[in-house]
Amino acid sequence: MSWSQKDIPDLTGKVAVVTGANGGLGLETARTLARAGAHVVMAVRNQEKAAVALDDIKSGCPSADLELVPLDLGSLASVRAAADQILAAHDKIDILINNAGVMAVPERRTQDGFEMQFGVNHLGHFALTSHLLPAILRAAAARVVAVSSTAHHMGRPVDPKNPNLEGAYEAWKAYGQSKLANFHFAIGLQQRFEAAGVAAQSLLSHPGLTDSDLQETSVTESGGGFLQKFFHTLATSIGMTTEDGALSQLRAATDPKAKGGEFYGPLYVNNGPPVRKPILRVIGMQNAIDTLWDVSERMTGVALEVPRAG
Repeated sequence: MSWSQKDIPDLTGKVAVVTGANGGLGLETARTLARAGAHVVMAVRNQEKAAVALDDIKSGCPSADLELVPLDLGSLASVRAAADQILAAHDKIDILINNAGVMAVPERRTQDGFEMQFGVNHLGHFALTSHLLPAILRAAAARVVAVSSTAHHMGRPVDPKNPNLEGAYEAWKAYGQSKLANFHFAIGLQQRFEAAGVAAQSLLSHPGLTDSDLQETSVTESGGGFLQKFFHTLATSIGMTTEDGALSQLRAATDPKAKGGEFYGPLYVNNGPPVRKPILRVIGMQNAIDTLWDVSERMTGVALEVPRAG
């Protein structure tokens, strides 16, 4: 039987943080979690767009319990400030969905000098997760969900000598690297949760081919060239709606049967209902995960260490 929004349990009393919740998959994720009774923290960069998104959710669900927090994943200072604001308001976090991202954009840097796609898609979320970890560990059984992409298959593990791809930048190459980093981050975080003996779990998802504003933004910026225009055309013609595309990350975040370390995505690779997907343990993956951790901690100056339970 296909998993759908109807299978989401009552989330009353739960606190969920969703990055990039002002549009596309993030908006639908926030909407669905709110309908299920969760208090949803919409952590987003564009506050004007966020206010519109909040009103949109409220128009269909007047009882939605929503909170806006400014978050620019391209600024470590903003990440720290957002985390401080969230921690000041919430003792525990039950769900963290690291959803926000950029795709195949022209080469440029974050405020801290990182390559934009690696900086926003991975490093910003790495730092945010680390800052929010105390509240995550105080929840009875929190879940952290990373949102990757089928593009992780074309990505290469981060090169510790050149994580910003200086002199070797290609829009899709950088996107693939960032999405593989999301993939490795989720697995590495689950390893650390298990080693510490804590109840928190890290899961992985990918939305498949979805007609979202991420596609539109990428075409507008033209970083991905012809290939990006091709995928945008494909998404608008045969891609899933954002409501359907968000189901994989929602299942990872809420399905009582889902477990840490699992990967959820569309049944037919890029389309279809969300199902558990196999994780291919390729040679060198553990080294890639450990290297990513070292590089991430060095670049952000943030140590993501999970203290042992008890």
